[in-house]
Amino acid sequence: MNAPDKLAIAAAQLNATVGDIAGNLEKARLARREGAAAGADIVVFSELFIAGYPPEDLVLKPAFQAACRTAIETLARETADGGPALLIGSPWVEDGKVYNAVCLLADGRIQGVRFKVDLPNYGVFDEKRVFAQGPMPGPLNFKGVRIGAPVCEDMWTPDVTECLAETGAEILLVPNGSPYHHGKEDVRLNLAVARVTETGLPLVYVNQVGGQDELVFDGSSFALNADRSLAFHMSSFLEGVQVTHWKRDGGSWRCTDGPKVNVIEGDEADYAACVLGLRDYVDKNGFPGVVLGLSGGIDSSLVAAMAVDALGAQRVHGLMLPYKYTSQESFGDAESLAAKLGVRYDIVPIAPAVEGLEQSLASLFKGMPRDTTEENIQARARGIILMSVSNKFGSMVLTTGNKSEMSVGYATLYGDMNGGFNPVKDLYKTEVYRLSRLRNRWKPIGALGPDGAVIPESAITKAPTAELRENQKDQDTLPPYDVLDQILDRLVEREQPVHEIAAAGFDTDTVRRVEKMLHAAEYKRRQAAPGVKVTLKNFGRDRRYPITNRFRDPGTKPAAPDASLVSGAVPTRGESVDF
Repeated sequence: MNAPDKLAIAAAQLNATVGDIAGNLEKARLARREGAAAGADIVVFSELFIAGYPPEDLVLKPAFQAACRTAIETLARETADGGPALLIGSPWVEDGKVYNAVCLLADGRIQGVRFKVDLPNYGVFDEKRVFAQGPMPGPLNFKGVRIGAPVCEDMWTPDVTECLAETGAEILLVPNGSPYHHGKEDVRLNLAVARVTETGLPLVYVNQVGGQDELVFDGSSFALNADRSLAFHMSSFLEGVQVTHWKRDGGSWRCTDGPKVNVIEGDEADYAACVLGLRDYVDKNGFPGVVLGLSGGIDSSLVAAMAVDALGAQRVHGLMLPYKYTSQESFGDAESLAAKLGVRYDIVPIAPAVEGLEQSLASLFKGMPRDTTEENIQARARGIILMSVSNKFGSMVLTTGNKSEMSVGYATLYGDMNGGFNPVKDLYKTEVYRLSRLRNRWKPIGALGPDGAVIPESAITKAPTAELRENQKDQDTLPPYDVLDQILDRLVEREQPVHEIAAAGFDTDTVRRVEKMLHAAEYKRRQAAPGVKVTLKNFGRDRRYPITNRFRDPGTKPAAPDASLVSGAVPTRGESVDF
């Protein structure tokens, strides 16, 4: 067979749902039809598309494995119609082992299967827990064109792609399940450039889009020609099937036609990620809508705006839950926000609940001074009311605590922490302010909320307060947020020791106090609702500290290791040590 000199490759950047094999199968069919209508020769899907990614321990379930295999076989038979071939990901069981596989389906058959080699086991990934490592792959033959199909992490290091180049691959088609975080776009592009430089091969990077629990996948699929020039780039946070045209030119494939969109970055990308993650969590789990407390503060205002952008105003219910410390300014800001967003807005005073609980506890607390116990009763009364509304109407409670608060434990268990999901969980307070100002002048494509300013200016400019006592301000308890967030970024994201943070110009006692609060709040974070990941290291899947933990950074530069105390050489990989 003479190899073709032209190839139409469709990148299917789609929103699969973990476990919805029938739904993912139908999405694959629709994408194939769309690709066929545009003249595609092959449609490339994202990593483990049939299963949804990441499937976690679900992939160990034999019934799930069998259902995925059946779906792949069904698709393979359908390719006998002469339409486009499919390069699609699925779990694959062979010799009692489960592999992360990519399958080439064409001419009514499964023409080839390749297994992922480099299984990530860091951050949000733990693929070595559920998958077996595949052998080094060779290329797949598609109508005489030798296709290399490294799977996601296989592209992040040179070994697999170099093996494919050495065994005759002409083009690299890379299925991905690469979640979003700050700066991820540049990381991916730089790695792709490195692989193209090393192999001399063009590379097509197809990433999934959509939310899966705490992870959000931004799509942003792209391709590079063999000379490292950008061949095409698809949109961020939006589904699409894009057919691109490639021509063999001097023995190398080059893209002759493909889109090059402007990719959103920075705060715009963070906001879009939060909206998409919230929408998919609500919709994929079957909730009719959401309910949240509207305090008139900045956090609940931003969450409400995100909820309306994600779901539409008719699916968002806001409750003002006032007590005697609630200011008229807070009433006004909450009412103004609800009116601008067009959401249902109700006022439910909490005084009867708070005073009833205090009366029930009066004999136990007799003679004791009022303290944070009574403040937390207010927060918990609000939590009970929100959960009651959720139970009665089926809507999911959104919690609104930001990453600064969650870091230092400035939140009440079973109170303002009540809820099923938190779209701002991974945003520091200073980022909440920035994104609020952003939303007042911009919204992402596909957002269902109104244009223009929706968050009252006074909610952005007033001093933040929980309003649990007279004249309370957050800064009575915490360092200023612009200082706190910089310290937290260094402690959480960068794992910097106290002495380095102090040397960067921060007050040592303040750093120590923040570190102490950070460790003490671990037990609260374990009970917090899931929320969208946007930073390099979120609480939950990324950062897994023990609750019981007595280590505290002494705050001094550690002594250099004493090599004289080590007997013999430190063993290298593969060596054993006798004790």
